[in-house]
Amino acid sequence: MIEICANGLQSAINAQKAGAGRIELCDNLYEGGTTPSAACIILARKYLNIKMHVLIRPRGGDFLYDDLEMEIIREDILFCKANRCDGIVAGFLNADGSVNTARTKELVELARPMSVTFHRAFDMTPDPFEALEQIISSGANRILTSGQKNKAPAGTELIKALVKKAAGRIIIMPGAGINESNIEKMITETGAKEFHLSGMGYLPSQMDYRKEGIFMGGLSQIPEYEIAVSDIKKIRKVSNIYSSQIPKA
Repeated sequence: MIEICANGLQSAINAQKAGAGRIELCDNLYEGGTTPSAACIILARKYLNIKMHVLIRPRGGDFLYDDLEMEIIREDILFCKANRCDGIVAGFLNADGSVNTARTKELVELARPMSVTFHRAFDMTPDPFEALEQIISSGANRILTSGQKNKAPAGTELIKALVKKAAGRIIIMPGAGINESNIEKMITETGAKEFHLSGMGYLPSQMDYRKEGIFMGGLSQIPEYEIAVSDIKKIRKVSNIYSSQIPKA
């Protein structure tokens, strides 16, 4: 399974065209991803035949949520269930960095029969093997991880160890920094069977007039006149390499 982190409707459609098996639909990748709009979820379900998981994250920043944020999270999960999503992606930590097992279990049960992925909040935990067991006990279906590094290729050793320790009890899905240049190595060295990437490309804005020096996000590193969208060619290259390494069952 190749899962594409799709930052909007067009990215989701591109991922399907390129041969992805599943998307993680989200918004605001510059903040690490947040929950997409209701319209985006509804229309993605309309246009996609592949599996669609939705990121449930009400804001950027840490993964320690207050009661009001948890209300938002519950309502978003119920909305996804009502709109025939195949799964949700979420993660909950305590102030000490450990997995909030009570909230994770509660929301896994709320999400059923949808699949549940515990996202890269896992990479912010102090003990990945303890976190692994806690997430397994919650009933979640998979863990998205970069091996507690900024990019998954740098976390290969931990990912491999997690796959071995999980022993089929939960899916370990590497993600972050995976592309056509390293997917084959990631498959060979980790033993993982599912991989997560964005395959991101950038389209030039069609604006003729451009106001220089003003940044809507307040950061000059975020381009105002480029549109981030999943690139069909990049995803297809990764998908082809993956298919050659892991034959379909």
